[in-house]
Amino acid sequence: MTLVARYLDVSSQGQTTLFASWRSLVILVSLLILGCSSKPEVIEISGSKMGTSYHITVIADQLPPEDLDQQIEQLLSKVDSSMSTYKKDSEISHFNRLPVGQTMTISQEFFEVVKISRKIWQLSSGAFDPTIGPLVDLWGFGPDGRHDSIPSSKTIERIKEKIGFDAVILVGQTLSKHKPVELDLSAVAKGYAVDRVADLLEMLALPDYLVEIGGEIRVSGFNADGIAWRIALEQPQLFAEVDKIIDLTDIAIATSGDYRNYFERDGVRYSHTISPKTGKPIVHNLASVSVLSSSCAEADAWATAFSVLGAEQSLGLAQDLGIATYMLVRENGQFVSKVSNDFESYLD
Repeated sequence: MTLVARYLDVSSQGQTTLFASWRSLVILVSLLILGCSSKPEVIEISGSKMGTSYHITVIADQLPPEDLDQQIEQLLSKVDSSMSTYKKDSEISHFNRLPVGQTMTISQEFFEVVKISRKIWQLSSGAFDPTIGPLVDLWGFGPDGRHDSIPSSKTIERIKEKIGFDAVILVGQTLSKHKPVELDLSAVAKGYAVDRVADLLEMLALPDYLVEIGGEIRVSGFNADGIAWRIALEQPQLFAEVDKIIDLTDIAIATSGDYRNYFERDGVRYSHTISPKTGKPIVHNLASVSVLSSSCAEADAWATAFSVLGAEQSLGLAQDLGIATYMLVRENGQFVSKVSNDFESYLD
């Protein structure tokens, strides 16, 4: 997921610290105590997992567990070992090697992510499709990252026969397939991991936090100054500029855009966002989309689905389903914002 959201926090000394969520974060666990003993403790935990970076800020009115960083690391490792396509012994790799017609029992984590994926796949009429990996590879946006040539229409149609989330069969906590498709849950797994970390903090009676993994964010309660967390939405440019700043609490935000990962050939720009319907990179004018939801996993998946659908279809669907959505659309060389009704209250 390509990030255009970043967050701002203001310390009690009035200094503003800007965290750019898309940057690599140094592996660090530190405790920062602001002011006198009556001030809450600000705990910052950062590191790398799931092929990206994470940063967690907790405002603690009570002493957290001494091994909080280790608990978070173990939780993220569990999600990663289940859903990483780069790990040969992961659940998802096992499923991708599974012969057609055979069934495997999956973990609760894997079950929940597949279930969320199926929900967004159905509601988006297939715009969100976790089996699209072969098309992503075909266009050179896979692990090899090679853009040797533009695929022919014949080749695209042949590869399209290998995708289709309708071929994935979920019955209870068993998974099978009726044609040789492969899953890639990267467009929802990071959001799901954010939710799991947030659940852990809630269970530990730490309700004031910001959790960010690979740019997907969930916040709860308030920051060290007792106010809502401030999230900045950036304009999708080479040197990003803040487009809007919104105050958030008790909600998740995920952002997707087509402006960082692309290639050009003969004057034509090819986005990394591939349409499952056409088998080709999207060509509409939607530059970025941010989605708010109580579930970061769903926000993550919807941001991807809307990136495929484009502004007009996405806005209509967001209105129908009550999804808070903020879009930046290219019009006459400028970025124009379009928002769903449910997002407007956050702009006040």
